[in-house]
Amino acid sequence: MQDRTYTADAEPGEDVTVAGWVHEVRDLGGIAFLILRDTSGKIQVKFEKDEMDDDLVETGLEAARESVVSVTGAVEEEPRAPTDVEVVPESVEIVAPADPELPLDPSGKVDADLSTRLDNRTLDLRKEEIQAIFEIRAEILRAARERFREFDCTEINTPKIVATGTEGGTELFPITYFGREAFMNQSPQLFKQLMAGSNLERVFEIGPIFRAEEHNTPRHLNEATSIDFEGAFCDAGDAMDVAEGVVRAAYEAVEENCAEQLEALGIRDEFEAPTESFPRISYEEAIERINATGELDEQLVWGDDLPTEAEKALGDDVGGHYFITEWPSEIKPFYIKDDEDDEQLSTGFDLMHPRMELVSGGQREHRYDLLIEGFEQQGLDPDQFEYYTKMFKYGMPPHAGFGLGGERLVMTILGLENIREAVLFPRDRQRLSP
Repeated sequence: MQDRTYTADAEPGEDVTVAGWVHEVRDLGGIAFLILRDTSGKIQVKFEKDEMDDDLVETGLEAARESVVSVTGAVEEEPRAPTDVEVVPESVEIVAPADPELPLDPSGKVDADLSTRLDNRTLDLRKEEIQAIFEIRAEILRAARERFREFDCTEINTPKIVATGTEGGTELFPITYFGREAFMNQSPQLFKQLMAGSNLERVFEIGPIFRAEEHNTPRHLNEATSIDFEGAFCDAGDAMDVAEGVVRAAYEAVEENCAEQLEALGIRDEFEAPTESFPRISYEEAIERINATGELDEQLVWGDDLPTEAEKALGDDVGGHYFITEWPSEIKPFYIKDDEDDEQLSTGFDLMHPRMELVSGGQREHRYDLLIEGFEQQGLDPDQFEYYTKMFKYGMPPHAGFGLGGERLVMTILGLENIREAVLFPRDRQRLSP
């Protein structure tokens, strides 16, 4: 809209045109107010009924909440107004009227359950605190990209339609691709490894992944955003350094650049970026510490994966972000390299928030013969992955990397209760629309 002024920029003494949504109408008899909201904030529009044209007053006061309006008038100082200024209108235009029967209340005075909010996400994002989540999410992704570039990484984009799954199994969404069966990609894992074998060496990607897992929990999605890294001539320790650096960068960017958004969410005072290095705890030590808490009904033994209650017990014990290293080889994917000194151990690692796992990574097996053995040990047919495996015959350097859950990072940084809060339009077992 030409010559439009954002409400936050309206200064006393100016003639402006502001445009946005009708947040509220207050009729006090001889005087009335329309509160107009745009992306920058709210501004009060004052109607003095006896001194204004009846049609102008009627247009302003009969506008339904959430109608889009354009108001032209003089900005005056008014200490009693929410933003210390108000607009005295010369004209009011209803750009797009709203149905008076709204499916939820964007003012937040009446609560709506999460399902109703997600069904009406456009209205939901008109709430200041919900808008704040996605402004912070954007800042987190910006900071991640910047930190990756500081690590000399090149941003890449890999296919999301593939002939075979990254890890095989039943966690695949099949699709029909010109008469052939194909799948939505579970991960950029194999492609980013191929890029680590190119002259790019260090690469990162931020993009969607798809997993047909039969789950329905507050921390799982079937379409998620993965923040991925792969680096040639890197070992597991190098990859952990990058993972820690990216997570720290996200916290620091939010702390430095998102004060208003944290205020809208009511967490500005308690928000704090981590200052201590993330400890690196071996899988064996993790099992011992979990068992020592006495929080589990049954003691964990070597080779067990960590259930949710075990992660929580260890998270409470550690009290901050931490890595779990030296996982058993048998429970890590085929592409994770075994430890040189003990083939029962892998170079795999996880980065944990006290609430949940954020990152899975490790050094990759770069030797062709051992990679093929890994496929066979996990019951996968190497011939189905020839596009991937054959490149390991042509000089594949040692390399390492990780995948970081983007929504989980947002969720843990902001203390959200449900991962769907961190996604504009979530995809899970029940939700395919909007």
